[in-house]
Amino acid sequence: MTPRIRPALCFAVLLPIALTLPSCRTHDFPQYPASFREYAYVTNGSSGTVTVLDAVNLRLDREFTVGPNPTAVAASPTRNEVYVISSGPAGGNGSLAVIDAERNAVSTTIPLHHQPVSIDVAPDGALAYVANSGSDSISVIDLKARREVAQIETGREPVAARLSPDGNTLVVANHGAGSVTLIDPVSRRVRAVFEGCPGAAGAVILPDSTRAFIPCSSGHQVMALFLSHLASPRAAATGTDSLLTLMDVGQGPVQLALKPDGGELFVSNSASDTISEIVTSTADVGGAYPIGEFPIAGLVSRDNSLLYVANEHSQYVTIYSIDDGKRLKSVRVGDGPSALAFSTAGNLLFVVDSHSGDVAVVRTALRSLFTLLPAGRNPNAIAVKSFTVK
Repeated sequence: MTPRIRPALCFAVLLPIALTLPSCRTHDFPQYPASFREYAYVTNGSSGTVTVLDAVNLRLDREFTVGPNPTAVAASPTRNEVYVISSGPAGGNGSLAVIDAERNAVSTTIPLHHQPVSIDVAPDGALAYVANSGSDSISVIDLKARREVAQIETGREPVAARLSPDGNTLVVANHGAGSVTLIDPVSRRVRAVFEGCPGAAGAVILPDSTRAFIPCSSGHQVMALFLSHLASPRAAATGTDSLLTLMDVGQGPVQLALKPDGGELFVSNSASDTISEIVTSTADVGGAYPIGEFPIAGLVSRDNSLLYVANEHSQYVTIYSIDDGKRLKSVRVGDGPSALAFSTAGNLLFVVDSHSGDVAVVRTALRSLFTLLPAGRNPNAIAVKSFTVK
């Protein structure tokens, strides 16, 4: 099969005299077969659209309408599909748009409830869990049947629902209630509720499904929970979900970035311009480190070595060396970086710039900006999908 190369990209980086052929090394820009496709999907909150970027040739592919106020996007792990959550008009209901990634067009739209804001897709791609912030509920969506099959009541204003890797626990962060709801995905019943996390803003779950961590964005703590429904010695001994601890971090923790190996997680403390490092096995906090202006999102490289942090009140993404415990450099991107995603190969980092309405493409090997690609108004989320066409 003929490799799919990108001469236009190499030409672009060869224009400056100081840059020579090594700038187009294979590990920087992989050669793909002609049947390979990779796209980045960016939701544009004020445009009611999704921007599709060709992540192989690094260019705008298209932009199309999905629904009012799109806020979240996720790629199917098993189908060539992408799912976009639109919160809907003020006072109205939202929707889930199913995008056919091979055609890059909306194939169907599934009605939802009031103000849906997030989506998580099960590892087998069968079900999706949508947090309806305005309806105080979680919608369970059968993605094959294209319909809602259940609605589960939660606390006030749920903003995130995350399914554990083993599929035994759904963790829901209730922002308005300052609580966390644990749901049994099989019976679809509430298993436990934990109070005391003001402004609960999201959740991450360890790869072994033993613990969940929730940032309490209206304060300065991260909640750690033990999850009971799994085959582990501690589960057999306790048999119940439990609160492990509340950890003091910086002010305004809004997002958690977990290392792929699950050993540590990093907290973006938006109100104190710092990150905090947590050892997940012991729930020890290593300290708070200055990182940038209003850090809002972090992402750890697949080799567990680097943390990339988007600082929304600036034009910079900061790169932090995890092993060395220090900042390496800051890369200038667009205005208001707020969401991050790696390309499938990990050679590129896509940075959504919410204020300037574009997406910065950073080369991870060189830790430098390669180009800026256009998006719509107020872009706010991104997902990458790659596949091979037959």
